[in-house]
Amino acid sequence: MSYIYDSYDVIVVGAGHAGCEAALACARLSIKTMLFTLSMDSIALMPCNPNIGGTSKGHLVREIDALGGEMGKNIDKTFIQSKMLNLSKGPAVHSLRAQADKQAYSSRMRKVLENTENLTLKQAEVVEILTEDNKVTGVRTFSNGIYPCKAVILCTGTYLNARCIYGETVNYTGPDGLMPANHLTESLKSLGLEMYRFKTGTPARIDRRSIDFSKMIEQKGDEVVVPFSFTTDPKDVQIDQVSCWLTYTNEETHKIIRENIDRSPLYSGAIEGTGPRYCPSLEDKVVKFADKDRHQVFIEPEGNYTNEMYISGMSSSLPEDVQIRMYRSVVGLENANIVKNAYAIEYDCINPIQLKPTLEFNNIEGLFSGGQFNGSSGYEEAAAQGLVAGINVAMKLLGREPLIIDRSEAYIGVLIDDLVTKITHEPYRMMTSRAEYRLLLRQDNADLRLTKKGYEVGLIDEERYNKLILKEEAIAKETDRLNRTMIGATKEVQELMSKLSSTPLNTATSLAELIRRPELNYELLKPIDKKRVELPQEVIEQVNINIKYEGYIKRQLSQVEQFKKLEEKKIPENIDYDQVPSLRIEARQKLNMFRPVSIGQASRISGVSPSDISVLMIYLSSHKIS
Repeated sequence: MSYIYDSYDVIVVGAGHAGCEAALACARLSIKTMLFTLSMDSIALMPCNPNIGGTSKGHLVREIDALGGEMGKNIDKTFIQSKMLNLSKGPAVHSLRAQADKQAYSSRMRKVLENTENLTLKQAEVVEILTEDNKVTGVRTFSNGIYPCKAVILCTGTYLNARCIYGETVNYTGPDGLMPANHLTESLKSLGLEMYRFKTGTPARIDRRSIDFSKMIEQKGDEVVVPFSFTTDPKDVQIDQVSCWLTYTNEETHKIIRENIDRSPLYSGAIEGTGPRYCPSLEDKVVKFADKDRHQVFIEPEGNYTNEMYISGMSSSLPEDVQIRMYRSVVGLENANIVKNAYAIEYDCINPIQLKPTLEFNNIEGLFSGGQFNGSSGYEEAAAQGLVAGINVAMKLLGREPLIIDRSEAYIGVLIDDLVTKITHEPYRMMTSRAEYRLLLRQDNADLRLTKKGYEVGLIDEERYNKLILKEEAIAKETDRLNRTMIGATKEVQELMSKLSSTPLNTATSLAELIRRPELNYELLKPIDKKRVELPQEVIEQVNINIKYEGYIKRQLSQVEQFKKLEEKKIPENIDYDQVPSLRIEARQKLNMFRPVSIGQASRISGVSPSDISVLMIYLSSHKIS
């Protein structure tokens, strides 16, 4: 017998990184929200790597923050080490990465959720999505409770029909031994959703006391920490940091793996799901990169509350006895005591081409989704999708225009566009190489790109928005001053040029022209910049980058202008591609499958050629559809 309980505007299923951002976005926009989780102890859980950010992922976290999300604020309060990666390269690929105290990260996020107005948390398993005429009407729980609602956001992570595997051992659990969700998949299939079976994995956790750090290379955090959130005072993140450690696998490690490869479920056929190409298990690396005699292994603390150390780079699903020998073959881990075995985890997720750019399903009104359920990998990718899904549910229920971020505006736009337009048969991972306009989409300018959107949506308050306007004005004013300030070939100037190994001046030039020299920058020219005033570091950083890379930035802006023209050519939702003359059969099939919202999106679909796009544009123009 079923019981009907209180109704909600939106129900979020799953309280991982996607679910947290989705629920907070809805509640903060005054949408009555319920967040279901299998366990209150799994809120914002980090079942794999104990860090936030990293190459390209750090961009996503700062973009989440710029839009009004919580992840950046949360890691700023709970990190134990922070580093800006790729500083030897250009600013386009600089990326923040912070080791988290996993328990503190989860606890603080739970506290934020529990104290947010319009948000109710509930520990229960959702087993069915209720619909009427292909429109969401509510959910049913395992205990037969029915909760009416206007929209649902699915953020189930790696819990759907999950099973953890190492060697011959199979545990039907979710990550970290938590309860799986074994019933929802059938409901989703009955709604006509196409499901995938994906796999990911995690390495062992080892007792700190059994590790010989004297044989490893210490990895310290940055001397000056840069916060993730644009709202965090930099002074508040200058803390005493913990160290990580670097060691390597060796031929003995690889020999142990090769001798036991037939016992790996990856190679025995016991694992059905497809794993992430860019985060392979160690046995995969040994087989596929047989020419490598060693692989990096980073030893990372799980937090201040525990002696568990995460063995990054040694993800595995080999049997327990093999794992012990494998880990103990590594320098510094000779006496390692395994606290938690490494394992692979299989789970159900969707083919994301069923989604609109708003992350609403094409065929079920009011059903949205985000995170690893959408076929992606990583906490940061999940949080970004959860935030966008939450915003778009709120916009839908408030009768407002949806938030669609395109590829030229943010990594979030690249992520979602890739998911909904490209068929993927493996967990999707964000990378800087996926972003065509990455020089414009830097982590340092995420606020300048997206905070206005967050303000328009309603997640950014007036005070923060006004600070952004003042920052923009300061950047423009200082850039203009540097372009107008001329420097002559004085003795003082020539001495500074010589000191900085820069070519002496033959004639007067502007400070901006000097900044463009590879060996010079804004700070180095301080001795000859007599009219310089004190400015915040965040303003100085933007001024220096904008001037130094001005030519490249202008070129990308020109490319974006062309891109925008195609994005602005909208395609009606009800178009029948079978009625478009001269479209190739493959193009018709793909366009009918993906249902692109614009000519630009259509052009990125595999199997749709430039000639097909021309045919489509002529058809839309001749029928006055645009």
